[in-house]
Amino acid sequence: MSTLAIVLIVIGVVLLALFVGGLVVARRRLERPEFSADVAKADRALESARAADRGWNRQLLHDAARQALAVERPGFEPETLDLVLVDDRPGVEDDRAHVVAVGSEGKARVVLARDREGRWTLERVE
Repeated sequence: MSTLAIVLIVIGVVLLALFVGGLVVARRRLERPEFSADVAKADRALESARAADRGWNRQLLHDAARQALAVERPGFEPETLDLVLVDDRPGVEDDRAHVVAVGSEGKARVVLARDREGRWTLERVE
């Protein structure tokens, strides 16, 4: 057997071992119950930071979400409002924000859209 064949076989075995090891580590990470919570927390933090950097006012979003809930779901009192998705497109009128309201009655996703004047209006409540 030539030296080149031996080197190629050794390289192939090492690459295969690294690949299998990576699969094992990735599977263990995905099976941790707190992993999905960590990912969701990071996503919310990312969306919040992104919204803050773009000049979106969190208080205006929360106020618009509370007003929308008062109209669409009277009696629903949100204990927390979490900004979970920012859809920032070119221009103002295509911007969307998803706010999840959690209360004793359950959860509601409020989708807000910006109008031409930059005000947040209700698109839908899910």
